[in-house]
Amino acid sequence: MAAGSPIELVALTKRYGTTLAVDAIDLKIAAGSYCCLLGPSGCGKTTTLRMIAGHEAASQGDILLGASNVTDLPPASRGTAMMFQSYALFPHLTVLDNVGFALKMRGVDKAERDAKARELLGLVDMANYVDRLPGQLSGGQQQRVALARALITEPQVLLLDEPLSALDPFLRIRMRAELKRLQRELGITFIHVTHGQDEAMALADMIVLMHDGKISQAGTPREVFNKPANEFVAKFIGGHNIVDRAGKKFAVRSDLMNLQTKKPAAKTDAILGTISEIEYQGTAFHITLAGKTGEDLIIQLAENKFDTTPLKVGTEVYAIWEPSLAHALG
Repeated sequence: MAAGSPIELVALTKRYGTTLAVDAIDLKIAAGSYCCLLGPSGCGKTTTLRMIAGHEAASQGDILLGASNVTDLPPASRGTAMMFQSYALFPHLTVLDNVGFALKMRGVDKAERDAKARELLGLVDMANYVDRLPGQLSGGQQQRVALARALITEPQVLLLDEPLSALDPFLRIRMRAELKRLQRELGITFIHVTHGQDEAMALADMIVLMHDGKISQAGTPREVFNKPANEFVAKFIGGHNIVDRAGKKFAVRSDLMNLQTKKPAAKTDAILGTISEIEYQGTAFHITLAGKTGEDLIIQLAENKFDTTPLKVGTEVYAIWEPSLAHALG
């Protein structure tokens, strides 16, 4: 398998008529890393992926793969491979022939392409299904076949368009681990589009959070979660409350807040409010607090902490936190 290559996007732009879908973004993705493009629907993440793949032409800017400018090259000449959300397997071809199809188009003889296809099917734990048709496979099995087919051309960069969205929650978590294992073992660069924060957190070495065609923040999962760049990032990533202090906005992690009924000491920051909802989430309680000054906060209390001071809807309480735990937003 080819070694991964770095990707650099330079002022990359995509327009559809008067609509600006991707707005002059700059981004560097390290070789051999797992990058997740994250964001809500319509933010530009899939368009960015399709421009890297060559399935959409860039309106302006450049796409650099390693030492090469691939902006104007056709998809097959870029050193990338795309795994589509729908898997796009040929229904009339066996698993073996689906995986070997790209090599067949390149004129590779049947014995060689079958051997390579079997090798990759073994890598994704599908060696026992070579003679089946896609319609005889589960969703997770189809995904593994699609992954093997994308890898057979030995790409430097694998592009994945919401590859887990069609799977049930249990299988999604299992396949998350499988994707991370494969990326680690193969050493190639993965760029994975998702709208799921948990998915990006679990998989990525680098998260690129997009909004309105721009990059709101790029960094490691821990950087993005613990130091959100702005209010949009803090709200989209979740697990934060936005508080206003003298006209400045701060993010405070919901699990770093506490609740108490008595007035807190002056050194502790606090918001007075009324509990409007309590949800038990297994390992913790999520408590919604309607603040007296208009804020809606969510405080996450561990089960043992909740049990020491049982609370109920309608109780007036203070949400408290240490001022040093508040992160200033840009």
